[in-house]
Amino acid sequence: MGEDDGLAWRERQRRAVRAHAEADERRRADEHARAAEIVAWFVTEATRRGLPTTRLHARSYDGRARYRTRLTGWYVDRARSRAVDVAGRWYLLSVPASLRALVLGADPPPAPAPLIVGEGGRDGESIPLRDLLARRLDEDAGQG
Repeated sequence: MGEDDGLAWRERQRRAVRAHAEADERRRADEHARAAEIVAWFVTEATRRGLPTTRLHARSYDGRARYRTRLTGWYVDRARSRAVDVAGRWYLLSVPASLRALVLGADPPPAPAPLIVGEGGRDGESIPLRDLLARRLDEDAGQG
């Protein structure tokens, strides 16, 4: 194999890696868009059903501290670690431990909602986003 063949091979490899990364990015963007539609459906349905909102709190990563936030919405899991705000944004309610957050409150950023909640987690339990949110709606209906 000559030097030109080696350069051509490396260039083909670079293009293949780039194409793979671009395809993966398109797939992720499509999943995020579909998940955002599901979250929007949940907000619409929760509002229509009169599901009461609550002031959301975040926990420190180690679970020892609980912080106020400025967010209002619905917890969507029993652990109260995931939530949707009234504007239809998805939140993971875990933040770094902070004395400032104890005094002023925490400000967790919104995150892209996953299509499968818990996928890749250590406990091995996962659930489709739509099922989790439908379950949340049904739990409240059972309490009413």
